[in-house]
Amino acid sequence: MIGSFLRAFRGEWLKRKRSSASLFVVAGSLFTPAVVAGVRLMYPRALPGIYAADRFWQNLWHSSWESMAIFFLPMGAILITSLVAQIEFRSNAWKQVHTLPVHSGVIFLAKLAVVLVMMAGFLLLFNAGLYVSAMIPALAVPGVPRPKGEFASLPLFRANALYLLDCLPIVAAQYLMALRSANVLAPIGAGFLAWVVALADLSSPLARYWPYNYTIIQYLRETPKGAHFAAHGELHALALAWFVLITVAGYFLFLTKSEKG
Repeated sequence: MIGSFLRAFRGEWLKRKRSSASLFVVAGSLFTPAVVAGVRLMYPRALPGIYAADRFWQNLWHSSWESMAIFFLPMGAILITSLVAQIEFRSNAWKQVHTLPVHSGVIFLAKLAVVLVMMAGFLLLFNAGLYVSAMIPALAVPGVPRPKGEFASLPLFRANALYLLDCLPIVAAQYLMALRSANVLAPIGAGFLAWVVALADLSSPLARYWPYNYTIIQYLRETPKGAHFAAHGELHALALAWFVLITVAGYFLFLTKSEKG
């Protein structure tokens, strides 16, 4: 079983090159760091004061995560999942896939694993981009000191793990929709609409039950205006529960789908 899964994963990983998901992983993860570096290089006079601050890394971390948690991470989950799951539809290859001596469940899990690895890579590149964006002005602009403290002092593992966990329900929901629709725009459009609903629903007491809300709430919990979200201690448990529930539903629908191609 493990050998079959690994072979299926290797095949799905190679097939991802036929989609633009990999391009979005790079572009989406590095967009904010690139903007941060570009803006700072445009205003070099302010850099010595910024880089001399005791909380330089914490300030950079918090400000950069705003766009990531609210927009790029949900959009990344929506686009990457939908594009990876749609590869066979676009090349009319589902019938060939189902003729392989591999259980349909293995195919389902291998594709999902590829998406999860790409999402982890998305966050890894974002963190690397943040570090590089901070060091470029210090190295390129005369008179700018190296940042105080260490990048490694940030809650790198914990924060990234929680944000990855919080976006899992989006991955599961997009995966379910993408495997059911032959039109790539349908799951992407539905995901974008669900994200808009998440933004509109944030002030509702039921916001924590909407699967597309969790990365946004996680960020807001750490802001002065988001104190009321701190009471949602079960946020990550809800995210995991939604992921398991939607994945099981998607697995059942995939196995019982009457049209296999």
